[in-house]
Amino acid sequence: EKLTKKTGTSIYIAPEVLKKKYNEKSDIWSCGVILYVLLVGYPPFISNSTPELLKKVEQGIYSLDGPLWSKISKNAKDLVKNMMNVNMNDRY
Repeated sequence: EKLTKKTGTSIYIAPEVLKKKYNEKSDIWSCGVILYVLLVGYPPFISNSTPELLKKVEQGIYSLDGPLWSKISKNAKDLVKNMMNVNMNDRY
């Protein structure tokens, strides 16, 4: 069932929630954000303003590069990628 109420914390909210057309896959996205933070200690989307942050989330462009990510296993990176796939139909 598609949900339509826009709810959630900006940093963990899935792109499809911003479009007000989502299902349980949005929770997988949020878990992917949590996993991202647990692995490297910072969130995938950072901004000084909520509107800018939400725009970044909506675009779903994040990085798995950098010094901290070089120490993360390929399996963990793949898990994050599959949990944070912008296309909810292709998401785990």
